Amino acid sequence: MNTEKLLAILRLQATKNIGDILAKRLITSVGSVEQVFLEKKNVLHKINGIGTHVTQYLFDESNLKRAEEELYYIQQNNTTFSYFLDDNYPQQLKHCIDAPILLFKDGNLNLNNDKIISIVGTRKMSSYGRDFCNQLIKDLKEYNPIIVSGFAYGVDICAHKAAIKNNLQTIAVLAHGLDEIYPKTHKKYIHQVNENGGFITEFWHHEQPMRENFLKRNRIVAGLSKATIIIESAKKGGSLVTADIANSYNRDVFALPGRATDIYSKGCNNLIKNNQAHLLTSAEDIVKMLNWDLQKTAIPKQEKLFVDLNETEQKIHDYLEQNGKQLLDVIALDCNLPTYQLSSVLVQMELKGVIKPLPGKMFEV
Repeated sequence: MNTEKLLAILRLQATKNIGDILAKRLITSVGSVEQVFLEKKNVLHKINGIGTHVTQYLFDESNLKRAEEELYYIQQNNTTFSYFLDDNYPQQLKHCIDAPILLFKDGNLNLNNDKIISIVGTRKMSSYGRDFCNQLIKDLKEYNPIIVSGFAYGVDICAHKAAIKNNLQTIAVLAHGLDEIYPKTHKKYIHQVNENGGFITEFWHHEQPMRENFLKRNRIVAGLSKATIIIESAKKGGSLVTADIANSYNRDVFALPGRATDIYSKGCNNLIKNNQAHLLTSAEDIVKMLNWDLQKTAIPKQEKLFVDLNETEQKIHDYLEQNGKQLLDVIALDCNLPTYQLSSVLVQMELKGVIKPLPGKMFEV
């Protein structure tokens, strides 16, 4: 990636009142992240969610200065990163509309394996939860999954250590920059994690582990994975937030049940009781639910429909056929089309009878 593009991405990240959803809308609307800062303000004002107060922050010189400082650090330290439109961006995360526009990475990461699961839970896990976590990962070893967690106390570090013990790749998603480490006592595991996977974060190198960062981190933990597993949780806790996010992404959620009187089983029991998670009693439950035990026969891709579609329409059709129903903004991002152009194309495809609109700006073949 050239310096100009990376600087524009960092500058957009630094802009107050522009989150990842709005940032992606800006980029897809004007065609590129560089163009965001070259476009006329009256053009930007026409984009949904952008007003004079937002553009005021967008062109604030202090953001540019901060972005230049972070760019210098990245270049000096050869920091690895992934832009949301690049091929090396995690595929599962690409389908999450609020995923970070830029991720920083460290270690020996290989995300080509699509068997990615997140394992999270309380920081005060019991021996029951610890034994189950260790046995679960040991039993899943033959399927060679990637184990994702948050590098925190309790369930998180137990999952990372069990993955390393079983020679499985593990990914630690951080709630701070790569120059920091939290908790400090887990510094001793950095080398092992880097050797068997690595670290991912959306935060700049100097960012401290603030409370709100952990909540933001949870969407990456959920978004990276095909399924999220809750080992133990109290009635309230961060892992339940991760479960909610995973459900919002239409990902599978599993929860380990426990005794009704156990404080750190109440959260899991409630998830199961409210049909927000599958009952988890063994590795077999995950294997069957995620179809890891099935050898699927590849179905030849339909190159052309009987109706006449142009190149753009065919691209959108093939995308929806492969990924199922999707949000308008997600289709625009993944197919690299401005939303205004996509809306027009979708109308034509609807008239041709090859797609249908759904509530909430969603579409399917």
